[in-house]
Amino acid sequence: MSHDESSLLKNSSGSSSGLFGQYEADVFEIQVGAKTLILVGTAHVSQESVELVKLVIEQEHPDGVCVELDEKRLEAISNPNRWESLDLKEIIRKQQLSTLMVNLVLASFQKRLGDKLGVLPGAEMLEALRMAEKHSVPVHLADRDVRVTMRRAWRTTPFWRKSLLLSSMLLGIFDTTEVSEEEIKNLKKQDVLSEMMKELGEDVPTLKAVLIDERDTYLAQKALDAPGTRTVAVVGAGHVAGIIRTLEQGQPVNLEELNFVPPLSPAWKVAGWSIPALIVGSIAFIGWEKGLTAAGENALYWFLANAIPSGIGGMLAMAHPLTTLTAFFSAPFTSLTPVIGVGYVTAFVQAYLQPPLVRDFQTVAEDIAVPRKWWSSKLLRVFLAFLLPTIGSIIGTWVGGTRIVSNLF
Repeated sequence: MSHDESSLLKNSSGSSSGLFGQYEADVFEIQVGAKTLILVGTAHVSQESVELVKLVIEQEHPDGVCVELDEKRLEAISNPNRWESLDLKEIIRKQQLSTLMVNLVLASFQKRLGDKLGVLPGAEMLEALRMAEKHSVPVHLADRDVRVTMRRAWRTTPFWRKSLLLSSMLLGIFDTTEVSEEEIKNLKKQDVLSEMMKELGEDVPTLKAVLIDERDTYLAQKALDAPGTRTVAVVGAGHVAGIIRTLEQGQPVNLEELNFVPPLSPAWKVAGWSIPALIVGSIAFIGWEKGLTAAGENALYWFLANAIPSGIGGMLAMAHPLTTLTAFFSAPFTSLTPVIGVGYVTAFVQAYLQPPLVRDFQTVAEDIAVPRKWWSSKLLRVFLAFLLPTIGSIIGTWVGGTRIVSNLF
């Protein structure tokens, strides 16, 4: 992003031609060297933003359009039926079921919000794509891969904050609070997603750095790198100030660094194997000190401590009987390895024995917000077969581990 000293960076509220009327405050024209960047700040759930995007592209005649999307988000907003083509067993096999659950929660939130506001979230991005195609203008995806963003956010969040984040997300799934007319008006005037992220960042600063600040920088560089001399960039209003600030600084941005996902700390790998080593070592030591009978009793206690709550989890999920048996017999062994958890085993068995129907994928965005639908939908029951035996195994590991270690003394 570096530019020579003679280059000027200018930003003004609205176009100099004054063509955008009531929308003037949402349009910024920025000059960086020979590049003119027309920054359009939008609310992701506003029909007014859709009209603004159309108006700006019509009036400005850009030679390129940038949108705050990556390939995954583009697919998400342009193909609402994408869930139907998912290979659920392959997702489970790759241990990506938790990622799918997060995506479905977000999709459910967006759909509910869109239903209340009367416009599909991301409609202004689709309008930008439509207008670019109409005028034969190339489109550039300016946002960072959402998977990279989420992984960087997860890796940089302290463990106890992760628990808080997950619990908040789970509670938010079933939030049925009605939105007042005044709140709807306010939502239509702001970038809702960025506002949510900003509030979240107040509680977890590392999340704000990854979800907002880094993406501001990334979006600014990608928009500046887009071919052409006159580019319209459509971004959430919450990113506008950060993008302008980045451009004003005129410092080079290393996109490779922003795309780097920090590896798991070796300490996590050590911790992952330490519990199994402690349990197995304790049983072996008890056998050496007190005899094979004592070791067998402790091994049986470990088996039942894991098997019973995991099996109960399978029953609470109303999973297939064989899935429940799988939870009962596999939990004592999967809990002794960090490679795979019992939940992935039971979810795979459940998906194999009672595969979801096409209609389960078609209605999942609505069903996920209704507690009783988790048991009537075959797709959501796979998630229950993943979650509840996992919780049971966690409980069993702590109960069984505490008892066995205490027997050492």
